[in-house]
Amino acid sequence: MGTLATGALLLPLLGAAPPQDTAAPSAALQHAFASAAAEYKVPQSVLLGVSYLQSRWDGHAGAPSVSGGYGPMHLTDARTALANTVAYDHAEGDARGDDSRAALKAAGTSRSVPTESQLPARLKTLVRAAGLTGIAADDLRTDPAANVRGGAALLADAQKELGKPLSSDPADWYGAIASFSGADDASTAATYANDVFAVIRDGEQRTTDAGQRVTLAADRAAQPQAAQLRAMGLKKTDTSGTECPRTVSCEWIPAPYEEFGDGDYGNHDLADRPHDQSIDYIVIHDTEATWEQTLKLVQDPTYLAWHYSLRSTDGHIVQSIKAKDVGWHAGNWYVNAKSIGLEHEGFLAQPDSWYTEEMYRSSARLVSYLAKKYDIPLDRQHILGHDTVPGPTTSTIPSMHTDPGPYWDWAHYFQLMGKPFHPTAGARGGVVTIDPQFARNQPEFTGCEKAGVACAPHGSSAVRLYTAPSEDAPLVKDIGLRPGGQDSTIDVNDMASRASTGQQYAVAGREGDWTAIWYLGQKAWFKNPKKQPTALNAKGLVVEPKDGAASVPVYGRAYPEKEAYPAGMTPQAVSPLSYTLLAGQRYVIGGRTTGEYFYSPTFDTTSHKVVKGKDVYYEIQFGHRVAYVRAADVRVVPSTVK
Repeated sequence: MGTLATGALLLPLLGAAPPQDTAAPSAALQHAFASAAAEYKVPQSVLLGVSYLQSRWDGHAGAPSVSGGYGPMHLTDARTALANTVAYDHAEGDARGDDSRAALKAAGTSRSVPTESQLPARLKTLVRAAGLTGIAADDLRTDPAANVRGGAALLADAQKELGKPLSSDPADWYGAIASFSGADDASTAATYANDVFAVIRDGEQRTTDAGQRVTLAADRAAQPQAAQLRAMGLKKTDTSGTECPRTVSCEWIPAPYEEFGDGDYGNHDLADRPHDQSIDYIVIHDTEATWEQTLKLVQDPTYLAWHYSLRSTDGHIVQSIKAKDVGWHAGNWYVNAKSIGLEHEGFLAQPDSWYTEEMYRSSARLVSYLAKKYDIPLDRQHILGHDTVPGPTTSTIPSMHTDPGPYWDWAHYFQLMGKPFHPTAGARGGVVTIDPQFARNQPEFTGCEKAGVACAPHGSSAVRLYTAPSEDAPLVKDIGLRPGGQDSTIDVNDMASRASTGQQYAVAGREGDWTAIWYLGQKAWFKNPKKQPTALNAKGLVVEPKDGAASVPVYGRAYPEKEAYPAGMTPQAVSPLSYTLLAGQRYVIGGRTTGEYFYSPTFDTTSHKVVKGKDVYYEIQFGHRVAYVRAADVRVVPSTVK
């Protein structure tokens, strides 16, 4: 689916601006944690641990998370966040993306603002914090020091509700921490509390998005007291049927495989993966719907479905399709047939919103588990954002989705999976891995303005691409997205001139603080200064046209040659996109595969078949999205600079 009045002396130090190279980080937020912990008699390590698991201590300049949470403590005020959301156009293509049957036209989700009574308690903790502290709601949303006080008040109140003393021992706060998660089941609450205690035991330190240096000293003696959960009356989750690691909270809520209408059905296809076809990709989405809407939609046979949904506030996971079956989620049938889809809660349709640390951690554990189980490489060529899935044909390119967007922290995500991006070569490696420093990298965006106010500054994984080594030069164009040759924009949903963290490209040139890469058939420049680099030098294999070829076609799917199809089955077109790979250009290889097509246009599975061809394809990082070229058209060479 798609892509959400106290402490006045602290405000100048807790502003939104990122730290400059010459400015020392501020200790004001650290002092705010100490002050709030003392005021509400909450152990400072508990307050810091809970906040880290919500926001990694970032304030996000007062912008809400994807589930309407504000500030370092992620105090939720979903109704206010939703009321202030920005409406923007979002193309709706066929989520199934298969030419063998009519396109699925999924219905849109309701965007009405819920009343206070319609919201679950986990989405209105800021209102409770205002009542406990007497701090105005607007201050809780925008002033990090006030926000921390609100979080401390909530923890202390939860401790009192459980009949526990305001102890200085973190172990005594296990139940209050579990309660802070907002989870109503014991498994999710326990997972959340255990993660907080892991942070407390290991310690953390970092400079936040507002230039605040915060440290949580390791406390190896802090041990969770899980027995406290038994007195909380939380429900027990049925995990039977789920395919999840033990380190996450996961339940089974199935998507229906049902026939309806005149021979139509939904909302996924039965298959036998990896026995009949390999699983090569995991696709990262955000939902653009509330958690309740998300679960309702995935259970609608007339809608579309994906394998896993992840909740923002506590990282809870719902599995709805078995990994062996094929979901309708990516808009490209080849990718759908070869992938597992993960939808992350994000009901605001808010381009400048952010994702919680607990959801990142839960998702990273799930992806690591699935990658190991199905032998999927942990890299950006196989862990795809929906925004990097190619349009299967030229006509579909403009309707492809753009989630999870430029504010998904890919570097942190891969660190959590134990696969951080790092240099693998010197300057002659011939390849770069895009890797800006997320908090400092704050490119300007449009499309998320509110009441005439520009989009809030925000850490980003996106690096902007120009036609020349200058920020005054035009942005590179995407003839697939804009066949008329119109200019690219800096709209938050415009992927035409952006590279993203972890993506790898062949170097096309260097000039001072600028590096050029081959991108969509052209030379694209991005700023890459030595003092604050936005890319890492790397090496690998690249493809270039075979000798004598002026250009070769580029494809959005790796389908078999027509001779591979059995009698009675209409061959799928091996349809090139509007792009071409020109002589003299190189693109990084993401993988090698033979042409494959999953034929499944009917509810009755007896006619379903995986058609396997002989044509070999290479997946390449061609633009922001991946693409495919036929091995017969290219040659593979080392990436070393000529």
